[in-house]
Amino acid sequence: MSQNFSIGDRVRVRAAYPPGHVRTPYYTRGKEGVVMGLAAVMANAETLAYGADGKPDIPIYRVSFPQTQLWPDYAGDPSDTAVVDIYEHWLVAAGGSKT
Repeated sequence: MSQNFSIGDRVRVRAAYPPGHVRTPYYTRGKEGVVMGLAAVMANAETLAYGADGKPDIPIYRVSFPQTQLWPDYAGDPSDTAVVDIYEHWLVAAGGSKT
């Protein structure tokens, strides 16, 4: 299984809103973050929910987002982040890297 992203890659979560069983948090869609690492490689839970076999397995990345981007009214420290595990098929390259 090849992985499309590496630590430090900037990614954007697809701004898609399909009906049904979706494993990507609504509040992350359309937002940009940085890949912190590979969390796992697992069957696709979105297709497993409908009786399919979930194959092929899909990488799941640990992505860090600025809290201020996820929550427009966030009043905490501007450097605070949230880390979310997201299936690869929900991510697109945002260009460049963190460093």
